[in-house]
Amino acid sequence: MAAPPLPFVLAAAAIASLVILVLVVFACRRWRRAVVAAAPQPPPRAAADVVAASPVRSQNEDLNKPLLEILDDHSSQSNTFPGNVVGESSKVHTSRSDTSPRSHGISDSGRTYPADSCTPQGETHVIDVTDDTSEEFHLGSTLKCTKQTSWSRPDKKHKRWGSGEDNKNGSISLKDNTYRSNLDVEVIAGPSHGISCSRQSTSPTIPITLGRVPPSDLVLKDSEVSGKHARINWNAKTLKWEIVDMGSLNGTFVNSRAVHHPNVGSRHWGEPAELADGDIITLGTSSKLSVQISLQNQRVPAGIGMASDPMVGRRSGKKLAMEDISFCQCPLQGVEQFGLFGIFDGHGGDGAARAVSKIFPENVATLLSHHETKEKVLSYSDASDVLRYAFTMTEAAIDHEYEGCTATVLLIWFDQKKDCFAQCANLGDSACVMSVNGKMIEMTEDHRVASVTERARIARAGQALKAGEVRINGLNLARMFGDKFLKEQDSRFSSEPYVSQAVHITKACTAFAVIASDGLWDVISTKRAVQLVVEGRERNSGDSASADKVANRILSEARNLRTKDNTSVIFVDFDILRTDHCIAK
Repeated sequence: MAAPPLPFVLAAAAIASLVILVLVVFACRRWRRAVVAAAPQPPPRAAADVVAASPVRSQNEDLNKPLLEILDDHSSQSNTFPGNVVGESSKVHTSRSDTSPRSHGISDSGRTYPADSCTPQGETHVIDVTDDTSEEFHLGSTLKCTKQTSWSRPDKKHKRWGSGEDNKNGSISLKDNTYRSNLDVEVIAGPSHGISCSRQSTSPTIPITLGRVPPSDLVLKDSEVSGKHARINWNAKTLKWEIVDMGSLNGTFVNSRAVHHPNVGSRHWGEPAELADGDIITLGTSSKLSVQISLQNQRVPAGIGMASDPMVGRRSGKKLAMEDISFCQCPLQGVEQFGLFGIFDGHGGDGAARAVSKIFPENVATLLSHHETKEKVLSYSDASDVLRYAFTMTEAAIDHEYEGCTATVLLIWFDQKKDCFAQCANLGDSACVMSVNGKMIEMTEDHRVASVTERARIARAGQALKAGEVRINGLNLARMFGDKFLKEQDSRFSSEPYVSQAVHITKACTAFAVIASDGLWDVISTKRAVQLVVEGRERNSGDSASADKVANRILSEARNLRTKDNTSVIFVDFDILRTDHCIAK
C-alpha cells in the first residue's frame, strides 16, 4: 500500500496539534474559575462606606442642578465696586421709639451692585471667633518647595499634607461637640488677588467651589483654572476641612503637593486631602489661596437667644444674600468677667462684616487682658475708652476698599456682687435697646444720613447737607467700618463710634436687651420690640429655651411685616444670665 502524500500528513499533524491546544486552554480556564470560587471573599461594603470612600461624582449631576439653587449659595467676593445709585427722599427721624418704622428705597444700606457681583452666602452666627487680627499671611513657612510624593493610596486619602500640631490645624475633638470650625479662603496671588470666601462647619455645610466661571463660589479669572476646578467641604466624620480636585486640567496642590488625580486632565476627581490653618492651595501655577481655620466656642448661656433670616427681595421674591453676621462670646476669651455681643451688617458683600466679627472681639479681649485696663473698667464702671480704641484698632486692621459694615456691640461685665454693667457702641443703623425695671433705654445712635444727629455732626465739620439730601455718594450711611475708597474721597464718612453710658443692673433689677440689624427697625419701633419681649417672656416663663423663643418671636414679627432686608436679632435676658455660671461667678 502506497504511503499518503507528504502534504496530507503535515495537514493532519497541524489539525491534531490545534485540537490538543484548544483542549489545554479550555482545561486551564475551568481550573482558574474553580480557584477563584474557592477563594475567601471580602464582606460586602455598606452603602454609607461606599459614599464616604468615593467623592467622585458624575459631571452630569452638577450640570443638571437648578442654576438658581446654586446661585443662592454664593459666598461674597470683596472685589466688586457698587454702581451709581439713584437718590431717594426720606423723612428725617429723630428716634426709633417715637416714630413709625422707616422704609428704604434700596435695601442693604442703599447700594446697588453690578449684575455680575457675587452673591454671598452667610452663616449668620459667628460664635467665639478666635483669629489673628491681621490679614497678613506668613508665606515663608507655607510656600516651601517640598519634594513631590507619589499619589496617595485610597486608605490614606485623609492624610494631612504637611505637618502641624493637632490643636493648630482646625480639627475638633470628636468628644467635644461644643466647638465649631470656621474656614476662610483668600486668594493671595494670581489675577483674582484679594477675593475671599468663608464657611462654618454647620449642618449641613455648604461647600466652597473654586472655579473660573459662575456658579463657582470663588470665581478666579485665571486661564489655568478650570470652570469647576476644586471643592472644599467639611467632613462631619473626621471633623476636618477637606479639598478635592474636581477633574481640573492643570491640577490642584496643597503646600506644593499634588492632590489631583494622577492623570492630570483626565477629568477624574481626585481623592480628598485634609486642610489645616496656614495651608496654601495652588490652582494651576499662578493662583494661590491662603487657608485660615479657627475654632469657635458654640456654647451660649441660658439667658441669650439668637435668630436671623436673610428675608426676600422686594422685586425678585427670592431670598436675599445674607450679609448680617451675629456674634456672641460669653465669657470673653481670657477675660472671664466680661461678655461681648454684636451684629455686623455688611454692604457690598459680607467680607467686611466677617472680618470685623473676628478682629473686633480679639481687640477687646487684648485690651482687657491688661490688668490696669481691666481694673480701671471695674473701678469706674465705664468701658468707653476700651470700646473706642477697639473700634480704632479694628478699622486700621481691615482692608476693604469697596465693602463695609455697620457694627453694634454690647459689652457686659459683672462685679464681685454679681451686679451687671452694660455698655454699647455702634456705627451705622443697627440698634440696641435695653429695658431696666420697665424703663426703656436707647443704647445706640442712628448714623443714617437722614438722622438729625448725623446731619448735625456733618454740619459741624463744615460740610452741611442740603435739605432733602439723604445719601452721600449713593450710600445712606455716614459711619461704618471699611469702605476705605469712599472715606478717601469724602471726609464726611467716619468710623468714629457712638458710645453709650454704662447701665448698672443690680440683682434686684429686671432687665433685658435687644440688639438687631436694620431689617427689624425698618418695620417695628424699639417700643414694639420691648413689648414683644415682655409678651414672649410671660408666654415662655420657666422654659429653658425661652431666650431663643423670644428672639424668634421678634424675628417672626419682622417677617410677618414683610421686611425686605436681612434681619438678625440677639436677645440678652440679664435675669437668667445672672444665674448662669457662664461669667457671673
